[in-house]
Amino acid sequence: MQELKALPLGRDDFRKIIENDCYYVDKTPLIKKLLQTKSEVSLITRPRRFGKTLAMSMLQNFFEYTEEPAEDLFCNLKIEQEKEICSKYKGQYPVISLSLKSAKQGNFKNAFEMLKQTISHEFRRHEKAVLAYDYEKERIVRLLNAQGDESDYLASLQFLSQILYETYEKKVIILIDEYDVPLENAYFEGFYDDMVMFIRSLFESALKTNPCLEFAVVTGCLRISKESIFTGLNNLHIVSILNNGYAEYFGFTEDEVKKLLAYYGLSERMPDMKEWYDGYQFGNIEIYNPWSVLSFISDLLEDEGTFPKPYWSNTSSNSIIKTLIESADLKTRSEIENLVDGNIIKSAVHEDITYSDIHDSKENLWNFLFFTGYLKKVSESLSDGLVYIGMKIPNEEIRYIYKTKITEWTQERIKRTDLSVFYQAMFTGKTDKFQQELEKQLHESISYFDAKEAFYHGFLLGLLSNVQEYLVESNREAGDGRPDILLKSYDVRKPAVIIEIKHAKMFKDMREMAETALIQIDEKHYARELERDGYENINKYGISFYKKNCYVAKK
Repeated sequence: MQELKALPLGRDDFRKIIENDCYYVDKTPLIKKLLQTKSEVSLITRPRRFGKTLAMSMLQNFFEYTEEPAEDLFCNLKIEQEKEICSKYKGQYPVISLSLKSAKQGNFKNAFEMLKQTISHEFRRHEKAVLAYDYEKERIVRLLNAQGDESDYLASLQFLSQILYETYEKKVIILIDEYDVPLENAYFEGFYDDMVMFIRSLFESALKTNPCLEFAVVTGCLRISKESIFTGLNNLHIVSILNNGYAEYFGFTEDEVKKLLAYYGLSERMPDMKEWYDGYQFGNIEIYNPWSVLSFISDLLEDEGTFPKPYWSNTSSNSIIKTLIESADLKTRSEIENLVDGNIIKSAVHEDITYSDIHDSKENLWNFLFFTGYLKKVSESLSDGLVYIGMKIPNEEIRYIYKTKITEWTQERIKRTDLSVFYQAMFTGKTDKFQQELEKQLHESISYFDAKEAFYHGFLLGLLSNVQEYLVESNREAGDGRPDILLKSYDVRKPAVIIEIKHAKMFKDMREMAETALIQIDEKHYARELERDGYENINKYGISFYKKNCYVAKK
């Protein structure tokens, strides 16, 4: 029996994937597409973990000239069918390749230091050509050793292009990956303006005023406005998730996922793949999250019965969703609730925004969420000269992220809220006040109702988490069943509380459902153990919920 290829999970080095005979989803037609487009600078934006870094590594390995060519990495891949392209372009160019992700630091000084190291590494990678260059030796030494000042690095890529062009008599290909990581990080850490100034100058010299440039490819999650970074760059070709061009080259198509599962004998898990990791729309093509697909397959190879997990949520801080939730007004909270419940929201789309625009309007936040993969396009329309997109959450994995962030926000808000009136009403049996305070908290929350009773159960537990000197039990055996929530003090003289929760399908059914919950408390003898332990003051509540309304019944 033939041994299965290893999964390339977590690998973004094309050479290592091929040399180690890992399973490679063939994206080499991207090379032909780039050459056909003939753009001097291509900016390709895709969500994180959708194969941008691997694609850049593949491009580097195809185009880069090496004095001692290794074994052909592209044998049996689709690009090999393009004989003219391979003979004309493969291994024919000096390549400058940079990833800016290391600049994710807490302050500009440290971020700049990491950028220096990254540029220094690329100079050392071309050390033979750099050391043979007969001019500006002191500047070269500073750049090789990461000891230059800021002015040395502003034009460093243009300088390296010049060295390589004069050495090989070929114009240079520049590949810049994760260009917006330093910008996003700098925005959230508070040094955005300094980072914008540096990246703008670096790009201007390398991509705008560089006579040694053959072409460049820049990748990131967001476009970032031309006025902010790509000042005056008229040769820029922008390829976002709205464009059909390049759509199938980042992420996995449905056919590619089916082939992957079939290869590993896991075809029966395709419905799980579709529900959890599908749903992205790049141009007109349906796309799966490649990181999550490979992660799920990896787990399935260990245990075929494993359930899908939110793999993508663990690869980033999800700061944008946190920002949206924390700054949400009443209208935005309602829109978030609609999204989590599977509904659609509409927003004008703006591709040329900056991180500094993020709080200017909720529309900007929806755009950030859309372009970074937290929402997908389901419709498009034109109104008053603006393009409006209907957006919804793409799959269960992303829905999990929203729910998690909502839960975290709710818990943080509860910690800051004085709930003493709420607690006092509950313990003293003041039903009307208890209901009023509970409904007040519901109105101020962000809710999702797809889980029905489970949501309300969790919400109530959150509100009760700050009760002092009380033990809060959830679904613990009592009497002949499991009451939803039970509160008891170690002092049996203090009142105990039993709560049974119901979800009403209609507003008019709330009272009946709350009274049904009360009947259940008695019929299943939920108070038996409390009475046996000596508690005499036991408050029994049946609580029914309908959306953001509640009804509290007490016996």
